[in-house]
Amino acid sequence: MTTLLWGALPYIAFALLVAGLVWRYRYDKYGWTTRSSQVYESRLLNIASPVFHYGILFVLAGHLIGLFVPMSWTEAIGVDEHTYHLFSLYGGTTAGALAVAGIGLLVFRRRTRAPVFRATTANDKAMYVLLLGAIVLGMTAKLSHASGNGYNYRETIAPWARSLFTLRPKTHLMADVPVLFQVHAVIGMVLIAFVPYSRLVHMFSAPLQYLFRPYVVYRRRDPRQLGPRPERRGWERLGG
Repeated sequence: MTTLLWGALPYIAFALLVAGLVWRYRYDKYGWTTRSSQVYESRLLNIASPVFHYGILFVLAGHLIGLFVPMSWTEAIGVDEHTYHLFSLYGGTTAGALAVAGIGLLVFRRRTRAPVFRATTANDKAMYVLLLGAIVLGMTAKLSHASGNGYNYRETIAPWARSLFTLRPKTHLMADVPVLFQVHAVIGMVLIAFVPYSRLVHMFSAPLQYLFRPYVVYRRRDPRQLGPRPERRGWERLGG
């Protein structure tokens, strides 16, 4: 089971991610979208969407720093383990709470706005369950080890995550990791595999063409020229 979860599942999730992105780009390019429901109701969405997106961006940034910045690097710049733990605890909890609040508002909007609810698919419901499960479990795992320096995942989970890139996963490091952290990691990998098959695929969209397109020049029109142009006065044509 250890080999399956921490040696095989990460690569299965990554393979499904890449395969899904390639398939969507080749055969469902016009479906590569958030399938926005803003046309049905936008007032609540204007609040919920920024709250969720800022929260999830901070959550992702915290995971990238925690997993891929070695402990020796932070100690080299004078950040000891206790300071890092406090920053991770309060910063991560705040980011997670922001993301959960955003998801809550989005779900509330979908449930209380009839046109939006009718446009909600089973895929959308599964996406919300996975997102909420991953974030809540991560927050719960962190808060359950809040005392002292907390659980130092940078000595176990982080080296395991980095070892995946060498194709020699150190599965033994995950054997004694607390259960909540393990479940959080498994749900995270399932979510990664699920991304290209849901509306979350839009996170891989970047309007790079806007960096190279020609400038669009706007010119103010003379108000006197608005509407039909007046006929110019001139010599009347003689008949004959």
